[in-house]
This record gives sequence, structure tokens and C-alpha cells, in this order.
Amino acid sequence: MIHQHLTQKQQVRILPQQIQLLNLFHLNTLELEHRIEQEIEENPLLEETKNDDSVAKDEKEAVQDFADWEEFGYDDIPDYKTEYANYFSGEDIPERPLVQTADFRQQLKEQCRLLLLEEQEFSRACYIIDSLNENGMLEQDLPGLAEDMSFKYGEWIEGPALEGLLKTIQSLDPPGVGARDIRECLLLQLERMNTARPDVAAALKLIRDHYTDLKNRQLEKVRESLRLDEDEFRIVLELVASLQLQPINTRLEEPVAKNYIIPDFIITVEGDNIEVSLARQRSASLHINHAWMETVKSQCAKKDKAAEQYMKSKLQAAEWFVSAIQQRESTMLKIMKTIVKWQYEFFKEGDHLLLRPMILKNIAQEIGVDISTVSRITSNKYAATPFGNILLKDLFSEGMPNVEGEVISNRIIQFALEEAIAAEDKKSPFTDHQLVVVLARKGYKIARRTVAKYRELLRIPTAQMRALWR
Repeated sequence: MIHQHLTQKQQVRILPQQIQLLNLFHLNTLELEHRIEQEIEENPLLEETKNDDSVAKDEKEAVQDFADWEEFGYDDIPDYKTEYANYFSGEDIPERPLVQTADFRQQLKEQCRLLLLEEQEFSRACYIIDSLNENGMLEQDLPGLAEDMSFKYGEWIEGPALEGLLKTIQSLDPPGVGARDIRECLLLQLERMNTARPDVAAALKLIRDHYTDLKNRQLEKVRESLRLDEDEFRIVLELVASLQLQPINTRLEEPVAKNYIIPDFIITVEGDNIEVSLARQRSASLHINHAWMETVKSQCAKKDKAAEQYMKSKLQAAEWFVSAIQQRESTMLKIMKTIVKWQYEFFKEGDHLLLRPMILKNIAQEIGVDISTVSRITSNKYAATPFGNILLKDLFSEGMPNVEGEVISNRIIQFALEEAIAAEDKKSPFTDHQLVVVLARKGYKIARRTVAKYRELLRIPTAQMRALWR
């Protein structure tokens, strides 16, 4: 039998416009600028009003484009300055010459060329050098490297045949380059030193024969095997600790790119008042092109259905985009003002110990929005304060009760943990169990696994590693 039933149910569906709006919430200042430029290029009905500074700059550049050469052709400025300045605008000329930095692999190849190797050996050495990772270490084993090299050159190459070439590369500068593990890297550095020195000889024997015991912190066993007293053994450990664990330190060898943070909010403190504003408000500069609006009306009058539909779709898209930008900015201001209200003492003093426990749900309930909206607004965004730029996500933390029963932010406990580790004895650092006792004396009663969790979040190694490489 076939039956028909009437049912009544409610469904929540997210419209495509709502999804796009949520994506706009997630963008930071730079990403929003790119998104607006893309929308202006695709939609002829949407345009941006430039401020007075940019208009004046455009007019100035236009005047310079049509300036008479006779005004500038016979001045006293040297030619090299004018030729150099041709590649930069007047405001962007660097203060110092641009230097091209050579990659360490290129430097190794130049050193190999000075060794007067045969063409085949030089080609294979370059292949090995190109196989090094960014730290100058060889992660691939020689048989696998020989197999890859055989496919490239069309001839079979055995792994042992590359052993000599690897030794040649390991003799180049910097010491330790081409090592296959940390142990070999340390040995290569020690072999470059004066092995007649007692401490160097003992360090070589220590790494060569007792490296596993050293990693396992069996120091007394190692000292007895080397037949050294405590002072001699301490000198040997200090020598080993002074060595590089990686031959190439990318932070020192490569130029550091300056990542400038562009804040999304500006917070100013005047007495007891804290003002919140957007770093750049874009909704005021976006509007609908009125000339194109007339075109839409004319196309509607001509009854051109295709053109009319196209113009109407672009008009709806432009109106929605301007409205979405306005809604984004108003929501951002509401959320940021609520965060400032919640963390008033912190923004007034700038002391991280004044942070209150705050989660996304607290802000969402106070404003009346969804938690996901607060998460998107605060994700990857910064606020410029009198005491520096702050990542908004760092302001959110869960609360934990102290011994007095007061709920405090776990950020405060993390700062206390950092202070305890910074003040510890460098020769005998605190274990996680000992850190539990130290924090308990300060009024923070937490478990050992919580200490380990916070230590990993702060990227602090274990006590064994802190003692070994200090």
C-alpha cells in the first residue's frame, strides 16, 4: 500500500552569501585589501574613493611624467645617482646597497672546483651537495643516493663509490657539513681541532664510543669509562656543548626577512578611558559607480535581457559586498570593545599577570553572536597598543583555581613556569616533578602532566636536554 504523510520540521541552512560573509570575517587587513582589489577588478559597478594623499601623489607623478627634460638634464647630480634612482621611487630608495647572498651549496661547489676534481667526480659531488638539506646535513643514505644518481646519469653507480666523495665534501667549510647525523657532525668538528689537546682527544672518545650513554644522561658511567676526574669531565662536556648540532644555522647564514605586522585595531589609553578603533575603515571608501547605474537603467529600457541580467547581478553583488564590509567592521568593533572591557586592567597597565580567564564563549554570549564568529574575527589579527602589538588569540585562556580559590588565567601560570626555569641552576635544572613543587610554593597547584604540557607549549626542552647543551 502506498501512503502519504505530512511532516513538519525545521532546518537550518546557510546561504552562500552568509558563507562569503564568514570568510570576510576571517581575513586580516592585508588579505582584505587583496580581496577588495579583486572585487573591484571583477565588478565594474564597484569603485573606491581615494583619499586626498593618494590623489595628490597621483597628480604629482603625472606632473613628473610630463616634466620637460631640459629642467633636469643639465644639473650637477652625478649620473650614477640618477641611474640608480631610476629603479626606485623617491620614497622607496634603500638606505644601503642591496647585497646578493650566496647559498651555502654554491659556496661548497666553488670549494670543490678549487680541489681540481675530474669532471665526473665534480658532477657527482655537486649532486651530493644539492641533496643536502637546509641545515647542511645528508638525510638520504648513500645506496639510495647512488640509485637516484644512476637514473640521472644513465649509468649504474654503487653506494660505496660515493663514500670518498662524501669524505671530500665533509672536509669543506663549514665544519660538519655533509654529516649524516648529529654524532657525525660533532666528530667532524672535533677532528678539525688540535687532537693533541687532552680535552679534544677525550671529547672525540666521548662522542665516538659513549654517545648513546651521553644521550641517556649516564654521565657518571661515562666519566668512569674515560677515567677523568670531575673537573676534567666538566671541561670535556663544556667543549662538546660549544659545538654546533647543525653545520648550517639558517637563522645566521641567511638574511632575515623582516615581517612587519600590520595591526587590525588601534587601542589608545587616555587616563581611565580606553578607545578602540579600526586601523583602516574601508566601508567609507567603497560605493556604487553612478555612471554604471545609468547604464543599467538604459539597458533595462532597451529590453536587452542578457545585458539587463548581467547588470542586475553585478549591482546586487556590489551592494552586498559594500554591506558585508560594513557588517564586518561593525562586528569587529563590537567584539574588540567587549574584549577590552573584559581585559580592562591588562590593556590599562600592559602587565600579562593581569590577564583574566577568557574564552570565546564569554565574548559570544555578551554580544549575542555565535562562537564561530568570534573565532573568525580574532583569528590572525593584531591590536596596536601603547605597549606593542598583541595577537588577539593570546588574550584567550582558560582559568584555573589557585590555592586561595581564586580563578586565574593559565597564561599567568605559564609566565611563572618560565620564570622558574630561567632562575634554575643551569648545571642541575628542574625536572617536571620539581617544577610542580616550585609552582606550588608560588600558589599554583597543578599536576606534573600540566607542567609538561605548558613546557611544550613554551617550547622549553626537558631537564636532560637543558643540562646537556648548556
